[in-house]
Amino acid sequence: MKGKMKTIKFLYTGIFIMIFMADSCTDHKQALVKGKIKSEVKYTCPMHHQILEDHPGSCPICGMTLVKKSGQGSEGAGISLNTVLQPVNSSVLSDITAITPEEKEMPVQIVAQGYLDYDTRSFNNIASRFSGRIEKLYIKYAFEEIHQGQRVFDIYSPDLVTAQQDLVFLITHSSQETELINAAKEKLLLAGMALSQVNQVIKTGKAFYSLPVYSPYEGHVHDRAHSQMADAPPAQGTPDFSNTTALSVKEGMYVEKGQTLFNVVNPHHLWAIIKVELKELSALKLNEPVKITLPDIPGKELIGKVDFIEPFLESGDKTVSIRVYLDNHDHELKVNSPIKAVIETGKINGLWVPRSAVIDLGRTQIVWLKKGSAYQAHKVNAGAVDGNEVEIIKGLSLTDSLASNAQYLADSESFIKIQNNE
Repeated sequence: MKGKMKTIKFLYTGIFIMIFMADSCTDHKQALVKGKIKSEVKYTCPMHHQILEDHPGSCPICGMTLVKKSGQGSEGAGISLNTVLQPVNSSVLSDITAITPEEKEMPVQIVAQGYLDYDTRSFNNIASRFSGRIEKLYIKYAFEEIHQGQRVFDIYSPDLVTAQQDLVFLITHSSQETELINAAKEKLLLAGMALSQVNQVIKTGKAFYSLPVYSPYEGHVHDRAHSQMADAPPAQGTPDFSNTTALSVKEGMYVEKGQTLFNVVNPHHLWAIIKVELKELSALKLNEPVKITLPDIPGKELIGKVDFIEPFLESGDKTVSIRVYLDNHDHELKVNSPIKAVIETGKINGLWVPRSAVIDLGRTQIVWLKKGSAYQAHKVNAGAVDGNEVEIIKGLSLTDSLASNAQYLADSESFIKIQNNE
């Protein structure tokens, strides 16, 4: 009986040992399987799927964060929402030349277009000093050149003839009435007669029935079609001072006292009208030097200064006009000629890059920063422009490396994503 009990006890002991050993093997196999599964987790680049790593990190090509390969669990992947939403074309592989910003002091210029026009400060009017009829006209067409003291027209005026006859009568019959005689002479002078003409009336005792009128100005005569002449056509906008057609004033025409007949423009004085964009106006000041070139006259260069900045915007125009006063004594400059102006506005010390490295999208400026072997689109703030260089106010440092030609790497989708996300 005792022997039988020992045998049963031995069997139970053996069975227990076998069960324990089986459980240990199962746990070991499961651990090996788990380790094997864990070691088979692969990480890849969203852009470059040929990159496979068994641990998290960055892509050796573009620098993007590696993600778990499709079909695997996301536990421990460490993927941020920004990485997932990042556009795949915001980075570009290219062997284009990379440059770095340069810190230096640069002269700042404003380059603008414009045209030449008459200096309206030299405009003078020839008006009738008395009512009458034009007997003889010595200038025949608009833009004819006249000189100071030149005879312009002869006029018959009944009122002036009567005033001359009164003076002759006083001198002949009341020579002792000096006050009356002087008053009669003064009346003729105020009416527009020259002193030499009055003296000739006194000397000869005869009145001028056709009185010559002389120009007090030097320049070109222009028609005054917008004056109050009865026969003049109505003015339409700005007078065309380059018109060389027949004048509106004709021989035999009656004119009124104070009526403007001609406008005399001095062609020796012109001004350049230069159109400056509003964004450049803040840097512009009076008396800054201006260099003007004329495409129609190669090699011709004019030096002046900013003489006047118009304080208003013309209707429908997004530029401000400035004026530069010019001398034209050699008559080489022609009104309405197109010009190019370069205005020196001072110097700026800052970070400068070539203009080709920046793309201007209106409210946003873009450069391509070098990240490893790739370029990523990056927003910057641009400032002054000097020739082929542009100042970067914000978004770059001296150690940054960027593409020398931004347009070469550009595509519209990248810019849309950048403008929306930054």
